[in-house]
Amino acid sequence: MYKLLLVDDEPIIIKGIRSLVDFDALSISEVFEAYNGDEALEIFNTHLPDIVLADINMPKMNGLDFSASAKTVKPDVKIAIITGYDYFDYAVTALKSGIDDYILKPVSKKDIDELLKKLILKLQTDHSQLEVSRLVHDIINKSHTASDAGYKAEIQEIINVNISNVEFSLTYLAKQMSLSSTYLSSLFKRLYGITFQDYMLSIRLDRAKILLLSTNMKIYEIASAVGFEDPNYFSASFKKKFQYSPNQFREKARE
Repeated sequence: MYKLLLVDDEPIIIKGIRSLVDFDALSISEVFEAYNGDEALEIFNTHLPDIVLADINMPKMNGLDFSASAKTVKPDVKIAIITGYDYFDYAVTALKSGIDDYILKPVSKKDIDELLKKLILKLQTDHSQLEVSRLVHDIINKSHTASDAGYKAEIQEIINVNISNVEFSLTYLAKQMSLSSTYLSSLFKRLYGITFQDYMLSIRLDRAKILLLSTNMKIYEIASAVGFEDPNYFSASFKKKFQYSPNQFREKARE
C-alpha cells in the first residue's frame, strides 16, 4: 500500500483529484493534503509519503524547492509536478533536476490515473531492483563465508604439519595453497585478525610452553621442535611473551 501527498495552493485542484481517482484500485491507502510548500514539507517529514503530486507555482516554497528537499529526506520518493502551459519550460527543468514526471493543467481522470500508475510502476521497479541487489549481496556474502571457512581449515592443516619447519613462511604457505603471497597475506589477516608472522610466533611459543611443562627436552631441542632455528631468539621471544625465560618458566611450574 502506498501513501500519496497532494500539494496545490488551489483547494479545488486537490478536491478535483480526489474525486477523479479510485485510490483503492491503485493500492493508495493514505492521501495527505498541503496548500503551500512549507506545509507540504512538514507533512512530508512526518508521514514520508511514497508519491507526491505538487503544483510548481506555490506560495512560501515553490514546487521545485519542495521536491528537492523531499528527495533529500527520502530519495526514493516519486514526485510529479502539476503545472500550466505557462510553466512548461519550468517543468522540463524539473525533469532534468530529478523530478520523476509532470502533468499539464487542466487534468483529466485519465491523465491522473496514467500518471499515478507510472509513478507506482517506478516504485515497484525500484523495490524489485533493491530486492535483487539484496539477494545477490546475500549470496555473495554466503559464498565468501563458505570460502573463508574452507581456506581457514586448509591453512590450519598446513600450519599444523609445518609447526617445526624452520623454512615455513608466508611464501611457503602461499605455494602450498596455489595463492599469491599478497592475496594470502590479506586473507590471513581477515581470517585470523593478525598477520601471519605474529600468528606463527604466538602458536609456536604456546606449543613450546606445553613442551616445557610435559617433557624434559632441552631448551634448544624445544626451540627446534617448534620451528626456531636460533635458540637464543627463541628464549628472547618466549620471555617477551610470558615474562619468564624458558628455564624460569619450567622451574616456576615445577615449584
